[in-house]
Amino acid sequence: MTRLFPRRTLMALGTAMALGGTMLTSTAVPAWAQQMTDVGTPRAETLIVDMLNARVGNPTNMNMYQQGVTINHGYHQMAGALLYDIDTAKGVQIPDLAAEMPVANEDFTVFQVALREGLTWSDGEPFTADDVIFTDNMIRDTPALGYSAAYAAQIASMTKIDDHTVEVTTTKPTPRLAIVLGSVIYGNPFHVVPKHVWEKEDPATFSNFPPVSISAYKFKDYDPNGTWFLWEKREDWQNTDVGQMIGEPKPQYVLFRSYGTEERRVLAMAANDMDILTDISPESLDILRGQNPNVRAWFSGFPYANLDDPCERGIHFNTSKAPYDDARTRWALALAINAERASIATFSGMMRASPLGIPPTTVLMDTYHQPMAEWLGEFALEDGYKPFDPDYAVRLGERLRSEGVTDIPEDPEALRELLGVGWWKHDPDQATKLLLDAGFTNDGGEWKKPDGTPFTINILAPADFEVQSQRLAFAVANEWNEFGIPTQVQQMQAGAFFTAENTGDYETGSYWGSSCAITPDLFVRMEGWHKDYVRENGVPASSNQGRYVDDELSALIDTLRAVPADDPQIVSLGTDILKELVEGLPVIEMFGTSKFVPVNETYWTNYPSADNYYEGPWWWWTNFKFIAAQLEPVQQ
Repeated sequence: MTRLFPRRTLMALGTAMALGGTMLTSTAVPAWAQQMTDVGTPRAETLIVDMLNARVGNPTNMNMYQQGVTINHGYHQMAGALLYDIDTAKGVQIPDLAAEMPVANEDFTVFQVALREGLTWSDGEPFTADDVIFTDNMIRDTPALGYSAAYAAQIASMTKIDDHTVEVTTTKPTPRLAIVLGSVIYGNPFHVVPKHVWEKEDPATFSNFPPVSISAYKFKDYDPNGTWFLWEKREDWQNTDVGQMIGEPKPQYVLFRSYGTEERRVLAMAANDMDILTDISPESLDILRGQNPNVRAWFSGFPYANLDDPCERGIHFNTSKAPYDDARTRWALALAINAERASIATFSGMMRASPLGIPPTTVLMDTYHQPMAEWLGEFALEDGYKPFDPDYAVRLGERLRSEGVTDIPEDPEALRELLGVGWWKHDPDQATKLLLDAGFTNDGGEWKKPDGTPFTINILAPADFEVQSQRLAFAVANEWNEFGIPTQVQQMQAGAFFTAENTGDYETGSYWGSSCAITPDLFVRMEGWHKDYVRENGVPASSNQGRYVDDELSALIDTLRAVPADDPQIVSLGTDILKELVEGLPVIEMFGTSKFVPVNETYWTNYPSADNYYEGPWWWWTNFKFIAAQLEPVQQ
């Protein structure tokens, strides 16, 4: 195996994985018929999945419409279903609870939505148009739900045609209704709920626990401390979306489990107590592959990680709060970062840089990053300074080769294809000039804001989940500290972390939600930058959590809203939107997401991979239920 990391790093992690001074080995597997999980299920019948957001602080609340509630511990992936989902291998949406894609009138304001027949909720009640209509009315009539205002701004009404047909009227031409009501990336906030359950409750306070599910798995058990949640295959799995579309899932149980820190999570997979890990560091992968021969990554060799994750990582600002309401401040902070050093500190350089507001996936690199490289090189700030550095990948490649990493190309264009078209210059002098121009002062090395108070930065970051964003926050903090701005990182559990973003209770954070795309049509997340979504701090925002107001950007989004996804204007409009985001820089975009998401083939096989690409490795998306249904048990 190619050695990617210094020996001392591997030794340190190896020590952390030792129990009682003895390294774990996984060469022996107990008799399958006898082995049980610690939650009482047969191990050979149980798929064990890492929990994306780690331990759940409020495990008895699964109301997906309330602020601070996460459903990533199984409901989102295995028990719920959307009207439309995504086939990432083909790059197209597919009908899920809907029977087919929506049929529109000529101006895209009225749609016929046919629903799948023969589905039942996990309590046996039939799924019908009444559930969809009820959900529509519930969201619209409950302003306390964070999604209510944004939803009502797009969907004017839903009308029942018959038990399995709904007519949807939109507030404006909406050629992408399936995206408004369905998933393209990760999921969608429009979750159809069972009318016969929710009509008896106040949706603003209802805990939805235990939940009544619509897909092939039902709630079975949980840990009151929020560390695990068990889901069991429904006896009537034939009456579900998965049953109709794929067939019977093989796992009888799916256990979503958090072991806490990265070291403990890796330890669990090494010991065959975990089948799928959602996110670890490259150092951990190197150790893990050495400890368990049944563990594999997306690629069998360098770069091991999947580089086509549809969200990128960077530092996001609440642009409604001074001094981050001034683009000069944001640009100064960008130019104070040595991106090469930050990449090494975050993931040992195994990331692809991106200066644009979309991830540098293969498709989007070909469509936007590479064609825009010339414009980036000519782009200048108001004072005429040109911030783009096209040689970032060349320098990083040389450094990786010097440290013994093999399979690094020497051709500059090949390096840019692997590591990114470029990033912003590291220029502390220009960063200083911009801060001074913005009214900051520097008294003996101490920066003070325009109001005279000390300039310090607190970066919110994930705790024990989303390891790339977590480590990137510390890498950037080191850069800003070196520049002379005292910076600290505040790690937070998932509920508090995302609530702070939605309510505007932050100044800077290592977030990623608005920086996503999967196809050349950038509507899905770019639309969320519209000024219409801006809310006062303290009021939950369903989009534009950075409270960014840009009239030109909003006008471009208005034009994009009315253009069908296959229109020739799509790429030119997307390019103009990305240029506007570069100029205002509401986010310091930095790197595409490198997903080290290993799987364990001791008990289950037929996972998607680079050489078995029937889906991407998106274990935390709503379409995971379609992947899980195609896994096969390993026969001893």
